[in-house]
Amino acid sequence: MTQTNPSSPPAQFEAIYRGISEVFPDQPNSSDPEQNLIQRLSKGDRPLRVKLGIDPTGAEIHLGHSIPVRKLRAFQDAGHTAVLIIGDFTARIGDPTGKSEVRRQLSEADVKANAKTYLEQVRPILDFDTPGRLEVRYNSEWLSSLDLGKTLELLATMTVGQMLAKEGFAERYVKGDPVFLHEFLYPLMQGYDSVAVQSDVELGGTDQKFNIAVGRDLQRHFGLPPQFGLLLPLLLGTDGSQKMSKSLGNYVGLQDNPLTMYSKLEKIPDAIIRDYFELLTPLALETLPENPRDRQKLLALEVTRQFHGEAAAHQAQQAAINLVQGTGESAAGVPEFSLAGVNFPAKLFYLVGATPLCASSSEARRQIQGGAVKLDNARVTDPDQEFASPNELIDKVVQVGKKRFARLVP
Repeated sequence: MTQTNPSSPPAQFEAIYRGISEVFPDQPNSSDPEQNLIQRLSKGDRPLRVKLGIDPTGAEIHLGHSIPVRKLRAFQDAGHTAVLIIGDFTARIGDPTGKSEVRRQLSEADVKANAKTYLEQVRPILDFDTPGRLEVRYNSEWLSSLDLGKTLELLATMTVGQMLAKEGFAERYVKGDPVFLHEFLYPLMQGYDSVAVQSDVELGGTDQKFNIAVGRDLQRHFGLPPQFGLLLPLLLGTDGSQKMSKSLGNYVGLQDNPLTMYSKLEKIPDAIIRDYFELLTPLALETLPENPRDRQKLLALEVTRQFHGEAAAHQAQQAAINLVQGTGESAAGVPEFSLAGVNFPAKLFYLVGATPLCASSSEARRQIQGGAVKLDNARVTDPDQEFASPNELIDKVVQVGKKRFARLVP
């Protein structure tokens, strides 16, 4: 993992600097607290205001989204104030960063529905209880009241050329794809959030450097000290090759049940597992097990514990082992079968026939009647048993014979 900042910060700042990609501005040899974050942290005159914005463009947060939230917690633990901004206004525009086409604009109702569970999803990570350690703000608080005069003032702080220097805009412009004027407002409004909350540090992924830098510029424009930007790596998904994304199906959701979370993490490729430990756990990297399977199991147990508790994590681990009892494998060896293409209500013989475990529904019927089919280790013999919805089957394992298994997923 690339780290462009001091590799050995003072011990009291190790948690803050763990896994970061970049801090800017950063002049490691400077004693100026406006140019050196370690100096600013060491100054200790007041708690820093550390900003993280999350746009509720979807209903579910995944582990990739959790990385800056974890860093926010590290600042809380160091005595600083976390300012978590729910971008209920900016989500209606949609961050154009990394997008090859304009985002669909969300309605106010869409955004409210998506935002409803966000705080509950990050609750296991952040300190909600210590007074003065967390502010939760919604940026509609200040953005919805911006009049045309203030909007024109924001627009006047940047040129079209500066906007087109933003990677996604530049690519689309060169290709002749449309870049809409409302998209130019997004980095300005996200930057204005930094003015509104008077942030000292803003957290974000490496793809957010442009937006964070706009916040620095706007703070200067409005007579405030410019914030530091602290950038974190983008987490590769469970496939080990592409950024974690719901659309690619390579994600681990914070709302995943313990067994699903454990089973996904137990499959993380060894090539990226060190990054997962560094970004998603506090465990010392030099103490990780040498055996790759042991590393996978430790990662799965540790992350599942963070979101579901010690007991549930160990139960998930045991359940993962029990899924394929007698095969000598772990849950990582069980292929998944998506129920998305199954029409419900569905009879058991049709369901088993739809999986790769049987060649047809008629074969599935014969196997069930012959006692060769188990559902979660319990033998099933009625081929016409009916299931009203997929919710009755999620994470259950279908077994045909001694060596054919499939775990049912959404």
